[in-house]
Amino acid sequence: MAQSQDCVFCKIIRKEIPSKVVYEDDKVIAFHDINPNAPVHVLVIPKEHIYSLNQVNEENNQIISYIFELIPKLAKQLEIYESGYRVVVNCGKDSGMAVGHLHFHILGGKTLSQMLA
Repeated sequence: MAQSQDCVFCKIIRKEIPSKVVYEDDKVIAFHDINPNAPVHVLVIPKEHIYSLNQVNEENNQIISYIFELIPKLAKQLEIYESGYRVVVNCGKDSGMAVGHLHFHILGGKTLSQMLA
């Protein structure tokens, strides 16, 4: 599984940077965001370094469906499944993408703003 030496998320995957992990397997890791935008704010990232959605292709697209099957399970674990949650993926600098590693934000635990809906 290819990783980047200087990517902060790859460093989290390699346990070089601590994180509050809520789920991990051989394909993904999910952990609490260090600057949460909601009471529940968890990031789900593939362990393979994929820079953004723009780099998803036939060779790596199976990870997207895997993550989207995992997200509802995590929402149940995080106790936001029934009340509702938002999944956000930023792509590129104008979107606010802060780390160049594909990641999915799970946000919930309160009524979320309609601004980005």
